[in-house]
Parts: sequence; structure tokens; C-alpha cells
Amino acid sequence: MNSESSKPTSRPDLIEIIMNRGLRVTGPRRLIVEHLNSKDTGFTADEIRSGLPAVSRATVFRTLKLLLDADVICRVATVNGVPRYALSRGEHHHHTVCIRCDKVGEFKASMIERLLDTLNPEIPGQIVGHNIEFHIICSDCINV
Repeated sequence: MNSESSKPTSRPDLIEIIMNRGLRVTGPRRLIVEHLNSKDTGFTADEIRSGLPAVSRATVFRTLKLLLDADVICRVATVNGVPRYALSRGEHHHHTVCIRCDKVGEFKASMIERLLDTLNPEIPGQIVGHNIEFHIICSDCINV
């Protein structure tokens, strides 16, 4: 499959995003942001919660929602139904999710965007967004 792979170049400043939305940067939010910044792969809300026992479950979910609304994290569907999240490091992109290790990857594929342009006349309405996720066995898991 020929796709235009994109390597993440920088991470968004999550603290600045919280402040720009007029919200306080509380101690628990700061802990969540520090925890997220240490992640190189996807994560679940429960993984964040178990890694930060001093932070309430409600605070974890509220902070994830805030970051989703700010488009700095993505919510990715998994085969087992438990949503995973990943830091968004670029423009519009799509995801891969390994069905063995749950690693979340990003990719860009202009072919998908061209397909959507082709489908647009067939859709009874206006396409305003889409999510495409490929469930894969990642190269790390294949080589095990």
C-alpha cells in the first residue's frame, strides 16, 4: 500500500492549550499532561488513571475531553471496544491500531482524501469529517 507516511515533528503544548481555553492548570491537570507527554504510543483513560493514583477518574476523563475538544489528542476505536487516545502531532491524519499490543500509529494518505472527494457526490449531504482506522499487527509484534 502506497501511503505518505508522516513522522511527528513536535508535540502541542498541552498546558498552554488548557490556559488558552480559560481553564486553570490545577495540580491534577499538570500531572495528567506530564504523564501524556511521556507517552510515545496510545493510551486508555484507565492506563492514565492507574499511572496517577492521586488523580480522580473524573478529572482524567474531563481532562481527556478538554484535550479532545481542543483537537490535540485523538480518540481511536479498538477491536475490543475500549477507546485509546493518542497525542495528535500533525494535520489531518488517520490511525493504525495494533490488535496485539494496542500501539497507535498515524499516517497520511492522499489516496483516501481523493476517494472521499470521489464519494462526495454520492453522499446525500455534506461530508464534514471522517475517521479511518486500520487494525493491524505492527512490525514489532510480527517480529516477535
